[in-house]
Amino acid sequence: MYIPIIDKSKCTGCGECVDTCPSGVYELVDGRSEPVNMDECIGCESCVEVCEYWAITVEERVKLAS
Repeated sequence: MYIPIIDKSKCTGCGECVDTCPSGVYELVDGRSEPVNMDECIGCESCVEVCEYWAITVEERVKLAS
C-alpha cells in the first residue's frame, strides 16, 4: 500500500502531478494538489519525479495480517 503525501506549503497548484499520475490519484482542490484517490496509488513515484517544488512524497505502508 502506498500513501502519497502533499506538502501544502510547497505545492503551487501547477497540476503536473494530476496530468502525470497514471492512476488518477490527484485532483486540484482549492488551487492545490490533493490525493483524492489514494487507494489507487501504485507507488511509481512519477508524481515525485515531475514535481519541481519537491512537494510530494510517497510512503510505502505494509498491511498487517489480521
